[in-house]
Amino acid sequence: MTRTRPLTIAELRARKGRGQLTMLRVLTLDEAAAAEAAGIDIVSAPFDLVSHPRYRTVAPGLFSMTGVDHREAGTREDYLRFAGRALLAGADALYCSAGLDTVRYLAGEHIPVVGHVGLVPSRATWTGGFRAVGKTADSALALYRECLAYEEAGAFAVEIEVVPPEVASAISARMKSLLLWSMGAGAGCDAQYLFAMDILGDHTDHMPRHSKVYRNFAAEYARLQQERIAAFSEFKADVDAGAFPEPRHLVQMDAAELAAFHAALD
Repeated sequence: MTRTRPLTIAELRARKGRGQLTMLRVLTLDEAAAAEAAGIDIVSAPFDLVSHPRYRTVAPGLFSMTGVDHREAGTREDYLRFAGRALLAGADALYCSAGLDTVRYLAGEHIPVVGHVGLVPSRATWTGGFRAVGKTADSALALYRECLAYEEAGAFAVEIEVVPPEVASAISARMKSLLLWSMGAGAGCDAQYLFAMDILGDHTDHMPRHSKVYRNFAAEYARLQQERIAAFSEFKADVDAGAFPEPRHLVQMDAAELAAFHAALD
């Protein structure tokens, strides 16, 4: 059923344990519109997209999270100001990569906060780089305690990234209210999260193990580039040969007016 508004946090929490929602990272209005038409539930999107004047026209029913890297955000007060702008612009939640004190501060101001556990790109050096987290009993317990801490701090959800599915499922089942959004952490969480660019195959960079490519946009882009080059080459050839422009591409002048123009020039 097509939604006319996003799910509320109360509705998202009420669905906990009742199956997975779908979540995408989208970067363009076209991707947001496609997510809306496809019935996707949740998206993560850059602030410039969520705040675009047409965003809610094309995506009225998407629960939309945006954020700013804590390394750029500034103070907690700066973070709060950004969150306020984002929510007023149409976002539904704020992704926060900062520490738990900042999460607690924002949640205390009734900002819907989403945290991040597991493989967190901005903190990957602490967990050994871009690799799975939670593969030992000790690291899995640390993940569990981190999720408990996020719940206590007031976050309503966390992204859980590249974690063994058994670990993610066990943690999710033990959270009272915290939602777990899985990226490479199995089907036992509350939402399944992928990047639109990976689903569409619109890049030739490394494809993460947890992603699935459903289309080959990169090949289509390459084909279109060859068509672009061919069109430009044909245009150049026409100009070089005097075949462009043709009379049908030009504005015609009345013969009498043209004669008067030439007489005035002479």
